[in-house]
Amino acid sequence: MAKVGERLRLPPRIKVLEALGSIADGRIKIIGDHEAIVSSSTGERSYKVYLDVDKGVAYSDDNGTRYRGYIGYPIIAFLMLRGILPFDKMLADALKGIPWKTLNEKYKRYAVVEAIVKREAAKKGVTGRKLNAFVKEVMNRLARLEIRYQPP
Repeated sequence: MAKVGERLRLPPRIKVLEALGSIADGRIKIIGDHEAIVSSSTGERSYKVYLDVDKGVAYSDDNGTRYRGYIGYPIIAFLMLRGILPFDKMLADALKGIPWKTLNEKYKRYAVVEAIVKREAAKKGVTGRKLNAFVKEVMNRLARLEIRYQPP
């Protein structure tokens, strides 16, 4: 479980792709300079996101952030929409409609889900190489942000 003030760890790579997909699906609702609501891929859950980059703090009530202590996809998506992390519409569109939760629950291994997602993106003209380069860039930028866990 994440502790208040603790630095959030880097997420699994797939969370960058999941953030892109959530944006393409229109699942992020910005409700203020520092707040957003992100709906899950199934629509049955929504996550509250708080972000203050100037103070180096963020919060999301998604499982990855709260219970595993890493920067969850709702925070990544909000960072992309705020222009703090890179965003690529072409890549996002290639990930539109991916049933993330269903795939994660079925296969229980991010590497397997990532391979499936990359096959789907390839059908839409986006190569795994292009996705890998984008993920690497986002992960490098996330590492430099040094975000600490802080509920609002």
